[in-house]
Amino acid sequence: MNYCAIHIQVLELGTVTAFSPFDARADAEALRKAMKGIGTDEETVLKILTSRNNAQRQEIASAFKTLFGRDLVDDLKSELTGKFETLMVSLMRPTYIFDAHALKHAIKGAGTNEKVLTEILASRTPAEVRNIKQVYLQEYEANLEDKITGETSGYFQRLLVVLLQANRDPDGRVDEGLVEQDAQVLFRAGELKWGTDEEKFITILGTRSVSHLRRVFDKYMTISGFQIEETIDRETSGDLEKLLLAVVKCIRSVPAYFAETLYYSMKGAGTDDDTLIRVMVSRSEIDLLDIRKEFRKNFAKSLHHMIQVKLVFCCQGKQG
Repeated sequence: MNYCAIHIQVLELGTVTAFSPFDARADAEALRKAMKGIGTDEETVLKILTSRNNAQRQEIASAFKTLFGRDLVDDLKSELTGKFETLMVSLMRPTYIFDAHALKHAIKGAGTNEKVLTEILASRTPAEVRNIKQVYLQEYEANLEDKITGETSGYFQRLLVVLLQANRDPDGRVDEGLVEQDAQVLFRAGELKWGTDEEKFITILGTRSVSHLRRVFDKYMTISGFQIEETIDRETSGDLEKLLLAVVKCIRSVPAYFAETLYYSMKGAGTDDDTLIRVMVSRSEIDLLDIRKEFRKNFAKSLHHMIQVKLVFCCQGKQG
């Protein structure tokens, strides 16, 4: 089975919804049959796991253990390999465990994957961040903030910590006076200052509500003549710049941010398979249809077609 087909079938579902009629025991039996003996029926594994939503996959895993006394994820790891295994195992993780697992591996071992920290913490809602922190503590018996601060530094670390507090103002009536004030503060902290007052950017972009910040960005353009992204690009650098830009892009449009993330995961000679899988799985039940629309609008390409073209020469998974 070609790896490209795996992603395309997940993609074609748009945003994954509950399968009907659903029978967890029947699916468990079909999966056991597909993986029992010599060889693995990967088509069956693919068809079942990509057409059920996450809640249904958890029911299947429970039924699998009840019927056969075996762990479904362990069997998938045993019978599959490569990126196919990664995708199927990822699909089996409950949403917040999926994010917690990605964050754990981003800060595990030598070196830190700042890209994963940026992607997840810039794009998740405060409620989602609180759930991720709780799950991380339950799953790994460790405090996520402590782990991240132990592996990061500087203003990048400070903004991550602000985002981890999950205390962004709730959306409500926008105070135009505060909009003007915040836009002026950002202008003075960046374009009008010798050097940059990064703390002002961190506090405002990390704590104000989404609707408020959208108005701030408009006002900032009026005051300065620049988009806020242009100023961030000029006034900051490195991981902080990437995180600030990700926050701004997610304030403007989370689907557009992920469309861009997917585009650059496939642009050029190679493909960032880990990012491609992570985004496809994490957004499959949330806003994948919106991401597809933004992808076509912003890059004049079909996401489906780009995945097909990029992955057509990829290696197939191990057969059983």
